Amino acid sequence: MFACVPQPLTYAEALLAQFASLSRATDGAALLEAFVRGLAELSACELAQVYLLDATHTRLGMNAECLNGNLQPRKVGSLPADYNAEQLLQFALCQNRVIGLCGLSASLHETSFLPSQVEPWESLLCVPLINQREAVEGLLLCASPRQLDLLGFASSFGLLGSFVVDQLHLLRRLRRLSTDQPALPVSPPSASDYGLIGRSAAMRQVYSLISKVLHSPCTVLLRGETGTGKELVARAIHDCGPRRSKGFIVQNCAALPENLLESELFGYRKGAFTGADRDRVGLFDAADGGTLLLDEVGDMPLSLQAKLLRVLQEGEIRPLGSNDTHKVDVRILAATHRDLSALVRAGQFREDLYYRLAQFPIELSPLREREGDILLLARHFADRACAFLQRDEVSWASDALDHLSNYTFPGNVRELKGLVERALLLCEGSELQVEHFSLCVGAVPGGCSLNLRERLDQVERSLMLDCLRKHAGNRTNAARELGLPRRTFLYRLGRLNINVEGTDGQA
Repeated sequence: MFACVPQPLTYAEALLAQFASLSRATDGAALLEAFVRGLAELSACELAQVYLLDATHTRLGMNAECLNGNLQPRKVGSLPADYNAEQLLQFALCQNRVIGLCGLSASLHETSFLPSQVEPWESLLCVPLINQREAVEGLLLCASPRQLDLLGFASSFGLLGSFVVDQLHLLRRLRRLSTDQPALPVSPPSASDYGLIGRSAAMRQVYSLISKVLHSPCTVLLRGETGTGKELVARAIHDCGPRRSKGFIVQNCAALPENLLESELFGYRKGAFTGADRDRVGLFDAADGGTLLLDEVGDMPLSLQAKLLRVLQEGEIRPLGSNDTHKVDVRILAATHRDLSALVRAGQFREDLYYRLAQFPIELSPLREREGDILLLARHFADRACAFLQRDEVSWASDALDHLSNYTFPGNVRELKGLVERALLLCEGSELQVEHFSLCVGAVPGGCSLNLRERLDQVERSLMLDCLRKHAGNRTNAARELGLPRRTFLYRLGRLNINVEGTDGQA
């Protein structure tokens, strides 16, 4: 590592001193300022810069710069807003490659990201900053008007940069923990909640029912609106029960036409129908010893319902094209968002099958009736999405949490998950704001105490936010589309406390 640097022992001692100094930084800004000073001293370069990607990894901004031994504050407008416009920076970021150049002034490379000066820049070193997940989070850059061989510093600078990135994340996490955030931490799953998220009375009732049926072979019917998590409950019953070492298979009964669904469930023998050129095992056989979830069982055709009833009663199946039946050991769980008793009365569902499936029903309440669970789930989905996107955890603005709490969520948990994931993609900072959530216009929860003025303000705010997003935050164009004078539009923005910066707009 030190073979290509002058005076290796002296350099190693100076590098160790930099690690020790940077470890004592107490906030992110001081850490980055000390970092660029250290880079300039170690490399003997006149310029050192640090660039960091934002949370969405779409914008690159310069966070610290040291020029001729002095920290140089620069206006935000003069920084490269989009790294795609800078070929050298783009190459280092996207290819995760070190760049070392000499004779820079005679090259064709674009170097507008370097500060202008009388003496041209001749030497350049650009090293990607790598985090613990092996992802690129930014760049460190050193430059000099002298002809220097800077590549020898790349390896040690890369290690120092990774240390700084990790320290920066640690300081940010500590700062978030020290601020007053609404209390609702996401607790790890315990044996009592079977890995499900929720503390409401409705969910505690579900946990109680799961515990009673967990080790029983009886059929469970999961009922509830779309998006309430019926499949998750079914998986919890399987994963925490005695069949967890075997397979868990899900089949949506509404996803296939009758003939395909029958062959999918029961399998078939070679020659059973045109195109059946080989034997095929059905899902009942594939789930032997495990669990089969029949999702949307209310949409199963009547002719198949009779065959399913026989499986439930006798525990045996007969594949298509076969004259023989054989036994299977499958625990069947069923789920539906439809009212099966109403379908029975309408002649669309077999009464005997209904009573066999509804041996042990579990009703999943809609999210709007699960008091306190909305914010708990929102934080859980945000943490999972941050881990998937490889970004730091975000904090929540109190008005954003209030915004979610006052929404009915007709799509239930599935809708909440999608809203949170979309909000994280829109959020370029470290805090989720109201503007990052696009809730349906006019959605007011049942039993809400808002008066008419407050409800109209909600509708007006949603319309204005949607229009601003449509026009990329351009207030003039948004006002024109809404048929408002610009002055009136700006007054309403202020009255409704709409942050235009959150919509990426100008004008």
